Amino acid sequence: MRKFLVVLDDSRECLNAMRYAAIRAARSDCGVEILAVIPPEEFNHWIGVGNIMREEARERIHAHFEVFAKWMRDKENIDPELVIREGDPVTEVLKQIEEDSEVGVLVLGASTDKGGPGPLVAALTRNYSDLAVPLTIVPDEISKERLEAIS
Repeated sequence: MRKFLVVLDDSRECLNAMRYAAIRAARSDCGVEILAVIPPEEFNHWIGVGNIMREEARERIHAHFEVFAKWMRDKENIDPELVIREGDPVTEVLKQIEEDSEVGVLVLGASTDKGGPGPLVAALTRNYSDLAVPLTIVPDEISKERLEAIS
């Protein structure tokens, strides 16, 4: 089954990317894979602290995922799967696409703030030739109604 891959993070634009991926998946009989990336720890030499921080990050990710998963199940009848990776977000997104042949589209949310679309969008659009799948960028300012209409 083809899947839409969407990245879960703490950004505001993540919400519309999740919505878009769920609506498109439901309308095209596909799945949704949600990828969360835990960035490398700065204090690797403090193993105990690093392990605690990593576990806390995983707990936050699972809690955040459950909110989106419940909405996807209730509204779009989509049961998303969660993948958690550790490392550089750009590298891990590319690895996930490479390792999961069912991923057919990468969906990212983009900030419309003057600071730019966000580091992940900026990096992946700059190195678009590294992507093996189409990239859909969803603006954070688009309304739910407009998002549903174009999905």
